[in-house]
Amino acid sequence: MSVIFETRVVAIGPEALGMIEGANMLILFGEGAPADLAEFCFTIDNKDLRGSIPVGGKLRIDQQEFVITAVGNVVEKNLRNLGHISIHFDGSSAGSLPGTLHVEGESLPSLQDGTVIQLLA
Repeated sequence: MSVIFETRVVAIGPEALGMIEGANMLILFGEGAPADLAEFCFTIDNKDLRGSIPVGGKLRIDQQEFVITAVGNVVEKNLRNLGHISIHFDGSSAGSLPGTLHVEGESLPSLQDGTVIQLLA
């Protein structure tokens, strides 16, 4: 598998960690997110997606890997244009919202300033 996307967390909204614990999801947004949304987001410093995100690919957060189970139909476009996607740790294969990436993993990730996030295909 090769890395098709790599970014780093540069800011963490005050509600972002609670979204992981409470809703099993995290929200990424490039720099310049609207203030009311930024409080729920992990701000990232890159939106250069170099390829298509496949089901069966991997999401890597630091050294923790999660298998991609569904890719919403605007995930790639939103990531390229805004650096914005939601990642839901529910293992769903059906997908829900168009901007949501679904993954499965053994445990929820721990993110902090400087955390590296990669997509592998």
